[in-house]
Amino acid sequence: MSTPREPAAHSTTPVALHSRAEDNLRFIRDTMAHAGAFTSVSGTGTIGAGVVGLAASVAASPVLLATEPGRFLAVWVGAALVAGAIAVVAMRRKAAHAGQSLVGAPARRFTLAFFPALAAGAVLTVAFAAAGQASLLPGTWLTVYGAAVTAGGAFSVRPVPVMGCAFLVLGAVCFALPAQLQQFALAAGFGGLHLAFGYHITRHYGG
Repeated sequence: MSTPREPAAHSTTPVALHSRAEDNLRFIRDTMAHAGAFTSVSGTGTIGAGVVGLAASVAASPVLLATEPGRFLAVWVGAALVAGAIAVVAMRRKAAHAGQSLVGAPARRFTLAFFPALAAGAVLTVAFAAAGQASLLPGTWLTVYGAAVTAGGAFSVRPVPVMGCAFLVLGAVCFALPAQLQQFALAAGFGGLHLAFGYHITRHYGG
């Protein structure tokens, strides 16, 4: 009489191989996503821009916007140039420390997404100033800067597009404010948001 065969034990090898393959694919996907991101946006530079933004909001008062719009415009354009220079220098230092190229594909994608909105903002600034509509400038600046940061941030670390969205919301609010309160929106955006997100990027994204 033949002895009944025992059921063959199910091998766990295919399950282990499947799990290992999923882990490998996840690692490769995360690595490629990181490699394609522009991670050299500097929190320190963003904080510096925030300090400049706060100083400009004090130097260019709401009264100045109503009585001397040319001087108001000069203060903020100067502040934008100084803040931009600080951000670029800090970005170069962070990129050099991390070994990331500022002419590589991630940096080019970030730049190409970031600058069109800024160019549109420059055109609108000239048009509104020439038409005597200086009261529209604060909301315009916050909105177009938010659009630029959101677009560029799509190729950068997560806090960058979030900051851009915050600027967009603040810009929409600014348009609804009376002229004497718009300066507070500028201070909250170019000062406060830069400081808050700059601190977060410095703490969690390598400076």
